[in-house]
Amino acid sequence: MKTTILTIAMMFIAVITFAQDKNKKMNFDVNGKCSMCKMRIEKAALNVKGVKYASWDIPTHQLSVIMDERKTDAMKIKTAIVAVGHDTKELKATEEAYGGVHPCCRYREDNSDDGVNHKM
Repeated sequence: MKTTILTIAMMFIAVITFAQDKNKKMNFDVNGKCSMCKMRIEKAALNVKGVKYASWDIPTHQLSVIMDERKTDAMKIKTAIVAVGHDTKELKATEEAYGGVHPCCRYREDNSDDGVNHKM
């Protein structure tokens, strides 16, 4: 009897421990420029079933996510992001999706001078 109770208790503890390892933290690069990009990228990531948290950092272009590995994976998140017009290292947004972003969010063009005249 004691052995049976001990065995059931050990199995219960193992199941609880395994169930707690479902969430995974990930970071990956996503191209963008501004706060509108931030809102679009985060919304796209959060709309993927299983994503619990998404935050994109404008200066570093790093998207941090917490996801349930049983429901999604990194490629599904990246696919959702490119669908709204933002490139990742592995996937590139279509011209149609990229063309749909606001003109100030266009990161593919060379805007290094930002409209400032640097003539001497």
